[in-house]
Amino acid sequence: MRDRGPRPPRALSPLREHLRETFWFAPALTLVCAFVLWFAAAAVDEQLVSYLRREQAYDDIQDLVSVAEDTKQIVVTVSSAMMTFIGVVFSISLVAVQMASGQLTPRVVRIFIRSRISKLTLSVFLATFVFSLLVLSSYESETDPRLVTSLPFVQSVLTAVLVGLSLLLFIGYVSSTLRLMQVGPVLDRITRDTFRVLGRMPAGRPATEPLPAETGQILYEGRAGVLRDVNVARLVRTARRQGVVLRLIPRLGDFVVPGTPVLAVHGGAAPPRHALRYTVSVGVQRTPHLDLAFGLRQLSDIALRALSSAVNDPTTAVQCLDRIVQFLAAAVRLPLGTVHHRDRTGAVRLVQEVPSWEDLVDLGFEEVRRCAAPAPQVTRRLLAGIDDLVRLAGPERRGPLVRHRALLVQNVQRAVPDAAERAFALRPDRQGIG
Repeated sequence: MRDRGPRPPRALSPLREHLRETFWFAPALTLVCAFVLWFAAAAVDEQLVSYLRREQAYDDIQDLVSVAEDTKQIVVTVSSAMMTFIGVVFSISLVAVQMASGQLTPRVVRIFIRSRISKLTLSVFLATFVFSLLVLSSYESETDPRLVTSLPFVQSVLTAVLVGLSLLLFIGYVSSTLRLMQVGPVLDRITRDTFRVLGRMPAGRPATEPLPAETGQILYEGRAGVLRDVNVARLVRTARRQGVVLRLIPRLGDFVVPGTPVLAVHGGAAPPRHALRYTVSVGVQRTPHLDLAFGLRQLSDIALRALSSAVNDPTTAVQCLDRIVQFLAAAVRLPLGTVHHRDRTGAVRLVQEVPSWEDLVDLGFEEVRRCAAPAPQVTRRLLAGIDDLVRLAGPERRGPLVRHRALLVQNVQRAVPDAAERAFALRPDRQGIG
C-alpha cells in the first residue's frame, strides 16, 4: 500500500456527521431560506412597480395586475394542497421503511434518516408551502394601476419554480424509497459507508516507538450510551498543547457508563476538563462515521435474519456474504488493531484501538457460519469466500480464515448425514448455487 504520509484530521467532521444523523436541520434551514427568498422577491416586486410608476407605464402595471390575479388561484391551490401532499407522501414512505427494517434489520432506518434526497424533498416541500403562504399575504385588494404599490409577480414565478422542483424531487424521492426496499441497493449503501471509514483511517506508517508511561486517566462524565464518535482533531490539538499522548480506552461502538475511564494520559499531566469538552460523542445507537466494525455488524445482522426459520431466504444471506468478502478483501493488507493520530509535526498525539483483522473476520463469519449448515447455498458461498481471502492474505493473517473454514466443515458434517449432500454443500461456489 502506498504511504501517503500522516493525514490531519478534519475539525468539522464530527459536527457534519451529527447534522447528517438529524432530520430537522435541513428542513429548518430551508424554512429560513424560504423567508429570506420571499423578502428578496417582495423587494424586487416593489422596485419593479416603483420603476413602472416613475415611467408612467400604467398599461404594463395593468398587465402585471392581470397576471398576478390569474396566478393567485394557483398559489391558493398550492398552499392548501402542499401540506396534505407532504403528509400522504411521508406516511407511505414511513410504511415502506418499516417494511424494509422488518425484512432486513432495524438499522437500515438510519439510511433513510441520512438520505440526502429524503431531507431535500421534505425541505423543498415545506419551503414551497411556507413561501406560497407568504405570497398570499402580498396580494393587495387595490387593482387601479395608479394606486398599486406592490404586485407579487416575481413571487408568483418563484412559487411556480418551487412547485416544479417539488415534482422533480418527488419522482427522485419515490425512486430512492423503492430502492430502499430492495436488498441489493441497501447492501451496496452499507458497503460504501464502510469503505468510507477505511478511507478516513490515517494512511501513514504506524508508530514504532513505545508510548510514554501512563500518568493518569480521565473518567467519563455524562449519560450512559454507545460511544458514537470522537473529535480526533480536538483531541490531537489538546494533546499537542499539553505535550502528552492521549489513548482512547473504549473502542467506537462500546457501551460506556459514567465513572469509567475513557482516556488515558501518557507522558505528562492530564489536560484540563474544559479542553476535553465535546471530544467524545455518546448516543443511543452506533453510527458509521468512524466505526470500522459497524458495517460488518449490519451485514451480519441481515444475513442472520435471512437464515432464520421465519424468513428462510438464503439468497439474501449470499448477497451479504458477497459484501462481507468484498470488505475483508480490501482490509486484508491494511494495518489494523491500533490507529496513531499525529499532529502537524508528525508526533503521535492520540492512540485509538480499532478492530483487528481477527475481530473483523470473526464479526463477518462467526454468526453466519453457525447458522449456515442447513443451507448449502450459503455454505458453498462461504467456503468460496474464505478460499479467496486465504489467497489474498499473508501468512500472518490466514489463521482466522483457516479456523473458520475448518469449523464450517465440522458444522456441515454434523448437520448433513448423507455423504452426497455433504459433498455438495462443501463444494466452493461464488454464487452459492449458481
